Amino acid sequence: MKISEQCVVALTWTLKDTLGEELDTLDEPVEFLVGGTDLLDKIEDALQGHVAGDTIELHLEPQNAFGDYDDRLLFLEPRHLFPEHIEEGMGFEGLPEGGNSAAPKDRLYFVSDIYPEHVVLDGNHPLAGIALRIKMKVHAVREATLNEVGLGTLGTGFFRMQLDPSRPSGEGEDPSPGSRTLH
Repeated sequence: MKISEQCVVALTWTLKDTLGEELDTLDEPVEFLVGGTDLLDKIEDALQGHVAGDTIELHLEPQNAFGDYDDRLLFLEPRHLFPEHIEEGMGFEGLPEGGNSAAPKDRLYFVSDIYPEHVVLDGNHPLAGIALRIKMKVHAVREATLNEVGLGTLGTGFFRMQLDPSRPSGEGEDPSPGSRTLH
């Protein structure tokens, strides 16, 4: 079966920056819904027409990957709003209660710096502003079920920073470093 809209693909990949530094490796095949929200648009476009066994290599500029770095998504928040034990790299769904009300609520924020009185949270994707090279292998292709199409995701949206507003806060998310949002 050829990859087309509303199908499911099982992929592995190696993700590198343009200098060749490996950023992420997916060794075991993971299923993604094509035509939903699981994959970046340029990746979905490149997959079209391919079949199991194919290998695809892409170069993605920041605007086609995780966007340019936006310093307006940096927030300096009072340290007392956070748990006693936090570390750089930890992730949070939205800002803590009492945090900056102007900050988007439906984002993952990562701790970038910790000071005695403040914590710096970054709402940018950790790979924002970076051009990427991705080498993918298609392991399997199948038709998506009606339920999968209706959901628009298999829940494996490694490339997204927005939270699912239909899901109660914290349900199914791992806000720690290396969470499923980045893989």
